[in-house]
Amino acid sequence: MESGVITRAQLTRSGLDAWTADNRLRYGRWQRLQRGVYAPFTGDPAREIVIRAALLRAGPSATLSHWSAAERHGLLDKPSPRIHIAVLAARNPVRSGKIPGVVIHRSTSIWRTRHPAMSPPCTRVEDTVLDLIQAAATFEDAYEWICRAIGRKRTTADRIREALDARPKFRWRRDIGLALGEAGEGTLSLLELRYVRGVERPHGLPAARRQARIRTQSGSRYLDNLYEDYSLCVELDGTAAHPADEQWRDKRRDRANLAVAQIVTMHIGFLDLRDQEHRCATAAEVAKILSDRSSIPVGRPCTRSACPVGRAAS
Repeated sequence: MESGVITRAQLTRSGLDAWTADNRLRYGRWQRLQRGVYAPFTGDPAREIVIRAALLRAGPSATLSHWSAAERHGLLDKPSPRIHIAVLAARNPVRSGKIPGVVIHRSTSIWRTRHPAMSPPCTRVEDTVLDLIQAAATFEDAYEWICRAIGRKRTTADRIREALDARPKFRWRRDIGLALGEAGEGTLSLLELRYVRGVERPHGLPAARRQARIRTQSGSRYLDNLYEDYSLCVELDGTAAHPADEQWRDKRRDRANLAVAQIVTMHIGFLDLRDQEHRCATAAEVAKILSDRSSIPVGRPCTRSACPVGRAAS
């Protein structure tokens, strides 16, 4: 018996005849979790037992993947509705290709992507992120998985990039490579990515220090974007864009006035970055504050003809 479940093949090897097993199932002393996989007890089985039963049903190479692997790696805040399992591409666990409550993914690289020590078997966190990126509906959804994995300190941008290099074909390869560079520098939410790519860079603003840790009289604080030479902090309201995932970091921050550290704080929300017109307006505000705190004008207009940054910084 393996962690609360037993297969029909194990019953045979243990010397227990099929009639005895069927009788225990008939009278409710045991329960069938999957075809040929049983729980030798009554009552609702724990999540772990349901997962192990599904893996046993899927066969020897079966490995948790995609959302189920994300669940094991702490990238999901609640269990996925169905169990996702990867099997060797040449293997067909069942003739119909279906197992109740399970999504089967066929892979040619299970032995490379499988974590060497996790039990039950599970894809490595880096390959889990890449699998989820491949399944994402949009690039924004894909980037969110990168943010979760790196922001929750489950892996690093370099490790994900190394796993990406091992895949000859990959969706959004160039964009994901660039996004990993952003994430590796501390851009750990979609809102922050929009700020860097839509406000800071196209308008010639200096690069802020991301996730900057500063010390004040009340302790350490983490700031989204700190322009140290100008004593300006730009805080991004992540809960407006991704409430479920940003709470882990927002709870670590004290968003009170940073006057004790002589830093001016500017708060920017999702609506400030929703389109190019608003991003230009936001850039103009940031450029104005930076210019007021500098001996030379800061910022330049982007390629948009009506961009107000040049006027605000002059």
